[in-house]
Amino acid sequence: MEVIPAIDIRGGRCVQLYQGDYGRETVFSDDPVEVASRWTALGAKRIHVVDLDGARAGAPVNLEVVSRIAKSAGVPVQVGGGIRNIETAKAVLAMGADRVMIGTAAVEDPEVARGLCSELGPHAVVISVDARGGYVAVKGWTDTSSVKAADLISDLSKVGARRFMYTDIARDGTLTEPNFPAIEALLSSDAEYLLAAGGISTLDHITRLAELGVEGAIVGTAIYTGDVDLRQAIEAVR
Repeated sequence: MEVIPAIDIRGGRCVQLYQGDYGRETVFSDDPVEVASRWTALGAKRIHVVDLDGARAGAPVNLEVVSRIAKSAGVPVQVGGGIRNIETAKAVLAMGADRVMIGTAAVEDPEVARGLCSELGPHAVVISVDARGGYVAVKGWTDTSSVKAADLISDLSKVGARRFMYTDIARDGTLTEPNFPAIEALLSSDAEYLLAAGGISTLDHITRLAELGVEGAIVGTAIYTGDVDLRQAIEAVR
């Protein structure tokens, strides 16, 4: 299992939100590129980058910063936030990202997901399944759809999606614990590969996710606060 540090960008800065609330933001650095270098120096083999402004705006906003991270990190970078069509996805990949993540577009127009998987290859696409009370949230988590997380995975698996990232929004940034029952249920669903995020705050959480069989654990707030030592976590699941 990969332990993947998260870099969420808002206004060009590295931040973390509490339960996805744009009004409850903690700024951890004014230099996301330096943060990426810090995580790779500690052993990270992949970086997870989200353009929070882009997610809410419907199109990438912080592309200059994202591009600098992708070109300098020295490890694969997966990027999400405002990617709603094939043209934007191709532009992000051309900047150096190796995966694009889509959430809103996957819910509102499954044909976008099918087209991305077909044209870019399924391994270059991650479907973000960001759930609030079991239902998928969209538009930077500001709206909640009527689509259940498990149903989205089932439907998009049928059109070529292979990799999904599940986030329990109620736990994201809270330093509580992951929604293990939901993660276990999704692992037995149609998802070929599952990444897990939201609430990861201890080394035990990470080792438990590894034991469950998730492909990657996305860790944000906990590595910024020091609740999780990134190097130790990577070694624990190696």
